[in-house]
Amino acid sequence: MNTRGYAVLKEGAPLEPYSFNRRELRANDVAFDITHAGICHSDIHTARSEWGSPLLPLVPGHEIVGIVTAVGPETTKFAIGDRIGVGVFVDSCGNCENCLKGLQNYCAEGMTGTYNGLERDGVTPALGGYSNKFVINENYAVKIPANLDLAAVAPLLCAGITLYSPLRHWNVKPGMKVGIIGLGGLGHMGVKLAAAMGANVTVFSHSQSKEADAKAFGAHNFVLTKDENFFEPHKESFDLILNTVSAEIDINSYLHLLKTDGTLVVIGLPGKPYAVNVFNLLRLRRSIAGSMIGGMPELQEMLDFCGEHSIVSEVEVIKADYINEAYERTIASDVRYRFVIDASTF
Repeated sequence: MNTRGYAVLKEGAPLEPYSFNRRELRANDVAFDITHAGICHSDIHTARSEWGSPLLPLVPGHEIVGIVTAVGPETTKFAIGDRIGVGVFVDSCGNCENCLKGLQNYCAEGMTGTYNGLERDGVTPALGGYSNKFVINENYAVKIPANLDLAAVAPLLCAGITLYSPLRHWNVKPGMKVGIIGLGGLGHMGVKLAAAMGANVTVFSHSQSKEADAKAFGAHNFVLTKDENFFEPHKESFDLILNTVSAEIDINSYLHLLKTDGTLVVIGLPGKPYAVNVFNLLRLRRSIAGSMIGGMPELQEMLDFCGEHSIVSEVEVIKADYINEAYERTIASDVRYRFVIDASTF
């Protein structure tokens, strides 16, 4: 299947136009025309060798939406014309305890990433969504509700599920007090989802300019963290806090905010380990935990929830030839709140 996209062809080089072939459909495969592909910060880390040398050629992109154009002979989940989405992984072992529980993202053998690797046959390159066509096993794709704009849905396949999964795992209910650290591509989704679940939501941000947006997305409170004692009026009051930032922060300030049995979930990827005062954990039986995307059942559940509540990401749609500039603006936090590529421009 002739495919047009953008790729890193030489380590350290910017992305450029690249043509390649997708595999032929297997029995349970679905082919689709990509309409939009989101830009995730992890795309930038990978493309710029910040997480090690990538497998070249590298076609990034794991926030992928489109319209089904062909199905394999044993496909039952999708039909031609369906709206389809693909997220951070495209396969898993399917047999381990986690996979059997629908937690393919925690596959014991490791999930197969949407890009920067090989598919499970050990031969076929995994090339991502910065392209105009895609082929996927139907069991690793999801259906997109008809009422949601496809461009604004694309970031839900990573940013959306990354926030939805911990909110569900820690059983957020109406009236619970939830804190969101950071109001970026991840954080703004956390606010929208937690508010839709009925939580009392507080945003912690170092940018006063984001207060209006935070409240428009459903936050009840906004706390400016530039004040070194910002936590004092709010200490021991939160059930759950989601840390969406990758910046190095004093995690102990936020532990003070948790009530008895409260949990702080780390979602962002800081450059250095946190220095934790263990007394802050022991005193009120608090916890620090981590969470990474979600499995296939939860990914579909998240999209259905967003459909019911008309939740989508705030996006700026760009043409393919703007990708490298969009990377620079993403690093500078100059986007509200996610860039999404119009795949018709590849």
